[in-house]
Amino acid sequence: MVLTLSAIAAIAYGLLALVGGIIGYRQAGSQASLISGSISGALLLLSGILQAAGISWARGLGVLITGTLVVVFITRWIKTQKTMPALLMIMAGLASLLLMGLIAS
Repeated sequence: MVLTLSAIAAIAYGLLALVGGIIGYRQAGSQASLISGSISGALLLLSGILQAAGISWARGLGVLITGTLVVVFITRWIKTQKTMPALLMIMAGLASLLLMGLIAS
């Protein structure tokens, strides 16, 4: 197993999504936050683990889930103008994409 920056980014963003979903549920009673945070977090954790195991398509899974979350949180920020959790998830998602090699030139 080789823990690359891409795998670490997927795992870290996955943990953030998972914890964020739990916090959203506990603070606002949002089942949607709990479900979406759990699913996206679990998929990102799986992506990071599979990347570390050398599975080539796992990076694409991480990029797809992370990119989707960034778009979702940009949309949410535009609609609500609430900085938390939208801006945190946008910035962390863009940093994760950078580490996954999507943005880097």
